[in-house]
Parts: sequence; structure tokens; C-alpha cells
Amino acid sequence: MLIEDRLKELKDKINEKVPAGITVQQVEFEGPELVIYTDDPKRFADEADLIRVLARDLRKRIVVRPTILEDPEKAAVEIRSVVPESSGITDIFFDADTGEVLIEAEKPGVVIGKNGITLRDITRHIGWTPKVVRTPPIESSTVKQVRQYLRVVNEDRKQFLRTIGRRIHRDIISRDEAGNPIKKDQWVRVTTLGCCREVGRAAFLLTTPDSRVLIDCGEKPDNASATPYLYVPEIHPLTQLDAVVLTHAHLDHCALIPLLYKYGYEGPVYSTPPTRDLSAMLQLDYLDVINKEGRKIPYSSNEVKTYIRHSITLNYGSVTDIAPDIKLTFHNAGHILGSAIAHFHVGDGLYNIAFTGDFNYSKSRLFNPAVNQFPRLETLFMESTYGGSNDFQPARSDAEQKLYETINTVLSRGGKVIIPAFAVGRSQEVMLALEEGMRLGKIPQVKIYIDGMIREATAIHTTYPEYLNTDLRNLIFREGHNPFLAECFQQVDSPEIREKVINGDSCVIISTSGMLSGGPIMEYLLNLAEDEKNALVFVGYQADGTLGRRIQKGWREVPMGRKGTITINLEIVTVDGFSGHSDRRQLMNYIGQIQPRPEKIFCIHGDENNTIDLASSIYKRYHIQTHSPMNLETYRMC
Repeated sequence: MLIEDRLKELKDKINEKVPAGITVQQVEFEGPELVIYTDDPKRFADEADLIRVLARDLRKRIVVRPTILEDPEKAAVEIRSVVPESSGITDIFFDADTGEVLIEAEKPGVVIGKNGITLRDITRHIGWTPKVVRTPPIESSTVKQVRQYLRVVNEDRKQFLRTIGRRIHRDIISRDEAGNPIKKDQWVRVTTLGCCREVGRAAFLLTTPDSRVLIDCGEKPDNASATPYLYVPEIHPLTQLDAVVLTHAHLDHCALIPLLYKYGYEGPVYSTPPTRDLSAMLQLDYLDVINKEGRKIPYSSNEVKTYIRHSITLNYGSVTDIAPDIKLTFHNAGHILGSAIAHFHVGDGLYNIAFTGDFNYSKSRLFNPAVNQFPRLETLFMESTYGGSNDFQPARSDAEQKLYETINTVLSRGGKVIIPAFAVGRSQEVMLALEEGMRLGKIPQVKIYIDGMIREATAIHTTYPEYLNTDLRNLIFREGHNPFLAECFQQVDSPEIREKVINGDSCVIISTSGMLSGGPIMEYLLNLAEDEKNALVFVGYQADGTLGRRIQKGWREVPMGRKGTITINLEIVTVDGFSGHSDRRQLMNYIGQIQPRPEKIFCIHGDENNTIDLASSIYKRYHIQTHSPMNLETYRMC
């Protein structure tokens, strides 16, 4: 069936269901959504359940847009008259091309109203389709720039979404000369393009007879020249990819996504909203670090912009068509802000497969545990970072106590505590623990210096509090205490301030990068490593081959490139328990409690011994077929 015929059929079905008097002018696929254009958006708003009923019956995500728009200045006045002043509206932006009005407010829930009643009132008054976003409590330049850029390229983006929408809903049924459907084979395959028996360069290709979807595309932390196997015939040409799905924003999963656009990819990247913003931030920082180190950059900032322009964001639990025969649903992974388990429903009930990305099956200071219940699940690809038989993490409370004791000891002897941490996730966990420790008198009142992209990443966390756990949201928005804004945290944003910190009094320093693979942490190491009063405290995973792992193993003479070799005299402390990954016990418990239990499990994203050990243990305990795949293998699922 041609797209135009399918749209006409959908329009006829919509007209059958809408009340008399509501005129549907046009329907159009725009990305994964079916957009209904009407002269009567206010009537649609009056029918509170109509859109929900249409979405259920048509099995599509429905958006209603007006064909006749009220004057923006008058509409803005009416919005402010409808929305309570307590919402704290900070900006209103009208997009005439889409008929949407973006309302930025300090309290989005007040703008939305109970069960969306205030949003419907807005539509009744002005006709524009309202969308609400939160005003960041800490201003984020990344969020601001992404939102502004998407406004600028709106017309290009609208055309892109229409192209993608038609591609998603294209006819995939083969027919004979008489127009009768021809039965063809159905199958699902996964090709491993990276991240197998290793940590890093995550990339997996999900294919069916009609679709190709790439899951993640990251760098390898210990080998800058190692990239996913993007040159193999299974993935070429890139123009045949239907979609890229990004599980989360760590560089070993997202760093090389802009490279796809450099090599000819033109399609969408699906992620949660915070993953999009964090990825863009980290990709630009990644280019900056590579450039400063004198290495060849793999792509430019233009490709990062292209990625943003082609991004499509989905919230947890939203079932979305991303290809003619594939639906995607994101579920909380509990790893970092916006991290997601990507669940794919293939065909009309043919097969279900999920990729955990990195996940944490325990509640942290930031996030709820990873989701372990799915409608259906035949195969699971799960990370195995801490899958080894001896990879047990201490309780979070014990880890925090050890961190407090280390800080007290180092400060008492006049030293500095240096904590290398990932900008996203680990830094915020440590910040929350230190703020509470200082507030409760468990550690002295000292300056905690934040260096690198940590401050910006923290601002993005406060932009999306709905992705944080309930306790932290209540602390920030009900009790009015935002621990990220505590006076003890001081931003280092220039070489001059960094030099003062290095030469100044005892303090705590949290800096990127987490594995000592570049960034401002190298300046602190270079200048403070030889003083035995100081301490280097590892709070995160150190991959094999990284400088962090070498120092952790006991190296005392380490090369610093053109800056020569330095002697490591400072104390080396590892504080396990802050990880955003599940340990061996949690990984096994996750499989024991997952519903429904999958038929196959692939153990990935871990050192070779860990993936093999975990796969073997799962098989022995749960009698599930398991694999520890190698890179460049293809598995047929059904």
C-alpha cells in the first residue's frame, strides 16, 4: 500500500471516531508520530479522551496541530492568564511551522495541571499545541544551546521528520503481479560490532528482512584508535540503516555517533531527552580533549549538530515505531541520568529482544533500580562489567564511610584528596555523599573543587528531575534543599583558578576524566602526584590498558607524554561501591527476578574472563541458554 493510501485510510478512520463538527484537514507521518491537522484544536481539547482512544485504536502516537493559529502576542497573554503564577514561567516560544508553543517553567507540573487539565485549557484558549519543559535550577549552557538550535533548524527538522515518518511506515509486504501478498521468511539477527569480551566501543546491529537498527556507537577507553567495526558489509551502506538507538551518554556508547553522519547516515537517533543533551556535551568535550592532545579528530562539531538535528527523544515506557516491523520502548536502567534498557518488539508478535546498555539493579542516591519486568522477552543482551566470580561491591553506606575516613585522614595531614570521576553519574553520586557528610559533620568544612564538565553535567541533572529517584526529587522540590547548590562546591573554570587550587590549602578535588585518559585531572596528577601527603581516590571502574588501571595496580613511574615521566608518591585508595554498574550478586539476582525469563542471554561489555564466567554461572543456576560472544559474530534469534 502506498503511503498516501495509508494516510487516507487513517484519515477516514479518524473521521469515523471524531465527534460531528470536528474537521480533520490532513494527517501526516512525522517521525514516529501521526500528526492530525485540524481547524478545531479547541474541540479536540474538549474531548479529553479522544486522542487516547485514537492512539489505542490506530496503534500510533497521536499529535494534534492547528491549521489556524492565534496571534503569538495575544496567545502569550492568554497563557499567563490560564496558568497559575506559581508555575514560574520563564519563557514562551511559538513555533508557527509546527503549531506548537514551548512553555519553559520552574514548576512544569503546575503548567500541566492534574491529568493535563491546564494544558487542555491552554489549547482551548489559543489553539496552539502546548509543550512544557523545566527551567533548569542550575542554568545549563548545553540545554539552552540545544533548545535554541532546534528552534533555528525547525523547518529542516520538520522535513526530516516527515521523511523519516514515511520511511517508518513504508509498505514491506511483497506482492505478486496480481497484487496478492507473498509469504516470505521471517527472522531476527544480531551482529556484534564491538563491546564483546571487552569494555568499550559498544555497537550492535539488529536486523530483520526489512529493517536495520544500530544500538550504540562508542569509543574504546583504553585504545583511541579502536572503533566499532563499522566497515563490515552487514552495516553498509549506512544509508540503509533505519535507526540508531542510544542507551546512554557515556563515551564508550555515544562518542562515535556523529561519525555515522560523516560517513553518510541520514536517519534518526533515538534516546531519552537527558541522553541527547549529555551526549552532545560529552561529544564536544571529547573533540576538545583530542584536539588538545594533538590527535586527529574523528569528526567535527558540525556532525554533532547534525546528530542533534536528527535526534528523536522518547520518555521511559513510550512504545514507538522506529522501523516498519520494529517497536522500541525505553525502560530505566538506573546507571546514569536518562540511561535506558532498550526493548525491541519485532514484527507482529514475532520476537522480543532487549539491550541493557549499562545498568544498576540497586537504588542509588540518584536513581531507582533498573526495570526488570517486560511485556515479553525472548533474548537479553546484558552488560558484564562486574560479572567476575569475585566482583562484589560493598554496600553504598560502607563505601561512603570509607570515603569519609580517607578524606579525614588526608586532610588531617595537610594533603589534598583527588577524585577522578566521570562527569556524568559518578561525580553527582560523590557530590551528594560529600554534601551530606559535610552537612552532618562526618567530614570537615572544606572547599570541594569541581573541574571539567562536571558542573555542566550537574546542571543537566537538575533540568530533568523526573529521571531522578523520588527521595532526591522531594529533597530538591518539596523541602527546597538542592544539595548540588551547596556552598562547599566551587567551580574551577580557568587555568588560573586550577593553579591556585594546586598551590592552595587542603581540599577535595573532583575532576574528569574518570580513568585518567585525559582532561584536567592530568594537571592535578602532574603537580600533586609526588607529594605523599596527598591521595588519589578511585571511585569508578578502571578499564584494562588505561592509566587509571596501571596506577591502581601499583605503577609508581608513569609516562605523561610530552611532559615526561612522573613519580607516584601520593596514597592510592580505591573506594568500591559508588559504581553505576551492577556487581556480580546484583547481575545474578537480576536474572533470577526478571519477568518474563528470557530464553537466551548474551553477556557483553566486560573483560573476557568476566563475560565467560557470568555466562557460565547463569547457565548453571538458571538453565538459560547463554553466550559470551566475540566481536564480528552474527546470531540468528529466530
